[in-house]
Amino acid sequence: MIPPPAPARPVARHGWPQAVRTVLTGLAVMVLTAALGLWAAGAADLPDDAFPRVVAATVVTAVGGSVELSGDAGVFARTRAALTVLPLSVTLAGALVLGAGFLRPLRHRAVASAGELAGWAARLAALWLPALIGLAFAARQTFAVDVGSGTLSDLADLFDAAPRIGFTTEVPLTVLFGLLWLAGVLLLALLVARGAPLPGRLLRRQEAVRPAAHAMVELLLACVVVALVTALITAVARGHGATVWALVLLGLPNLAWLALTLGLGATWDGRVDGPFALPMPPVLDEILRTPDVTALDLGSLTAHDGRMWWLVVVDAVLLLAVAFRMAVRSPSRIRPWQHALHLAVALALSVLTVCLTGRVSAHYGLSLLGIGDLGGDLTGELLLRPRVWQAVGLGALWGLVAGFLGGLLARPVRRGGSVDGAMRRRRGPV
Repeated sequence: MIPPPAPARPVARHGWPQAVRTVLTGLAVMVLTAALGLWAAGAADLPDDAFPRVVAATVVTAVGGSVELSGDAGVFARTRAALTVLPLSVTLAGALVLGAGFLRPLRHRAVASAGELAGWAARLAALWLPALIGLAFAARQTFAVDVGSGTLSDLADLFDAAPRIGFTTEVPLTVLFGLLWLAGVLLLALLVARGAPLPGRLLRRQEAVRPAAHAMVELLLACVVVALVTALITAVARGHGATVWALVLLGLPNLAWLALTLGLGATWDGRVDGPFALPMPPVLDEILRTPDVTALDLGSLTAHDGRMWWLVVVDAVLLLAVAFRMAVRSPSRIRPWQHALHLAVALALSVLTVCLTGRVSAHYGLSLLGIGDLGGDLTGELLLRPRVWQAVGLGALWGLVAGFLGGLLARPVRRGGSVDGAMRRRRGPV
């Protein structure tokens, strides 16, 4: 007896109402995450009702937008400031929500035309554009810098040099990078999601891309989860709850993915000077608070705290786990050496992305009559930059080893055979 055909699943629509809901939800999540993180960091006490504008600036930087700092200290003095940092907690929250919203109307599908996917993405981009412009114009504010009392205050009054520091946005650059960020999120969602439809011509090529891409997303999210658990345990054991929540809601992936690269053996160069404080374990601040730029790696970490060798163990366990899952999801005809190549490329690209998005550079200072920074709380520098190609090479090496071992471990496990077979199973019996 021939079984009755499986009932066709309804195909969700992806028109303008769905696009509006997706964009508004993604924007709301990013704004809420940034607002709560800044509130925990004490930004709600900023003068001149600047809190909403600082929130807008945080969201702008989270999508790659351009925020510039400026200063003014009268005729005989000048202020200078610079800031380059991505609040990756806000970035990650927005990417997850927008990616899920983009894929939701496409579920229960095996194939979608390139035109359909492009049209659905264009609707989201058309609504994301005015949101970017609104954020860019809202992210502008100027603050007065308190120089305290004494000689410095008298000099500032004498020369009309009361310093002010503000921030503004470059609207064209913000729009450009914000749209590129959205395009990257949507493309990554298609690459990673196992159930997302693709144009027919690309279906057979997904076998080499999707399992490895999904493995890297799992790895990065697992690192964030481990860092979150560690942060919560620290908050319970040592207090400082507000500081911990500020870190979680603004920069937890910054810390988690930095730890991932350090566990792989990568080196970051950094320096902390002045009132800046890294939102990280005290050991990092101790290593980097030096007169000159210093190297941050496993050697320097373990010299201060021997427990930091656990970073290597955690990386090895997570990589082997995602390599095994990648191999299990792949067709059985793919050999272990092919898994090794796939994971090596994927991990190298992931480490490169972490290096490009995780760097930090911040400086501010006040000079009077052109004579250097005046010191005290009026100058500071924070620098953290990776040795990119060393990190990428180590990522590729770890990927080769983990991918090969994962392929060997997955051999006894029953796996799918081909894309065509998977498509038939998703469509139901014929």
